[in-house]
Amino acid sequence: MFISLMIMLALLGLSTVTGLLILRQLKIQKDQPIELQLQSLEQNLKAALQERMAQNRQDLIEKMGDNHIKSLQIIQDGLQKGRAETSDQVKSALAETAKSLSEKIEKLTENTENKLKEISGQVDKRLSEGFEKTTITFADVVKRLALIDQAQQKISELSGNVVSLQDLLADKRSRGAFGEIQLASLIRNVLPESSFSLQATLSNGNRADCLLYLPAPTGNIVIDSKFPLENFQKLMNSNISEMDKKLAEQQFRQDIKKHIKDISDKYILNGETAEGAIMFIPAEAIFAEIHAHYPDLVEASYRAKVWLASPTTMMAILTTVRAVLKDDATKKQVHVIQKHIQGLSKDFDRFQNRMDALQKHIELANKDVTEVNISAKKISGAFDKIEKVELSQNSKIEVSELLSLDSEPEQN
Repeated sequence: MFISLMIMLALLGLSTVTGLLILRQLKIQKDQPIELQLQSLEQNLKAALQERMAQNRQDLIEKMGDNHIKSLQIIQDGLQKGRAETSDQVKSALAETAKSLSEKIEKLTENTENKLKEISGQVDKRLSEGFEKTTITFADVVKRLALIDQAQQKISELSGNVVSLQDLLADKRSRGAFGEIQLASLIRNVLPESSFSLQATLSNGNRADCLLYLPAPTGNIVIDSKFPLENFQKLMNSNISEMDKKLAEQQFRQDIKKHIKDISDKYILNGETAEGAIMFIPAEAIFAEIHAHYPDLVEASYRAKVWLASPTTMMAILTTVRAVLKDDATKKQVHVIQKHIQGLSKDFDRFQNRMDALQKHIELANKDVTEVNISAKKISGAFDKIEKVELSQNSKIEVSELLSLDSEPEQN
């Protein structure tokens, strides 16, 4: 307890002597117990301590306020001074920046003007080139438009021709004439005139559109043109009902069967024509329709020995016929070829005999040349010996000996 009281006195800022005096006064009061006196003293000290602490706090606040005001004043003065210095620096920097920026802007303006001039020159050049190209293109377009106008006129004329062709094909006679003309054109483009006859009349009085003259055993083949167009057009019409379509199929089948029967009866004659005939259909679509959807008609034509042909297949048939005619003509000319070969063989024998005689003459001439060459060499040797002769007393050669050298027998 005593120690705690001393600590409180120290906190109150009282000296030890003062504290002892207070404690002595407390001891003088003997009428109260010491514990009560200490509690009372502790309470008083606590109250004094609190009062002293409040006083110290107030003093500290007053001192801090004065220091704070002084610090704020110092800071304000420093800020004003720094602001002035910063303002001067900013003004100087702004002036330098403005000057540099002005120079850069002037330089950029100058460069921009130069670039704009260059771009303007290039643009003018490009525009001039573009105008020239545009002018050329426009001229080409005008020419093409003129060509298109001409083509359109031709298309209009062609449309009129197509309409005329439709009107032409609407009539059976005209349609038949069209097929005959197409057949004649195909035949004349492939075969020679002597190998066929158009509108040939047979022994039974019937007239065939074309009669091909083929050698045995094939014999002459009749080609007749048929153009069953009306019922085929009805069959191809998508706007007709199912019943009308079936009726058109039946009529189309009947037309083809009738044409096959007519050709078989009229143009296949025993001993005069071949065993079969050809039915020419001028339309590829009709030919394809028959082979695609009417196999019974194809079988009927085989049985009747009437071969169906379109413009494409007719070209193949005619090409085969031309090969057959060429082969037959070659066979007919075999004896002529043999005769020429025999004559050529005799000429070659005569040439061989003359060549042998020439060889003998060449061998004799070669032998004579060899002998003449030997004599020339001997004469040359004799002249060499004559040149080397030395007339002296010790060596005497008679001239007669030298001259007799040439009379020696010649040896090969």
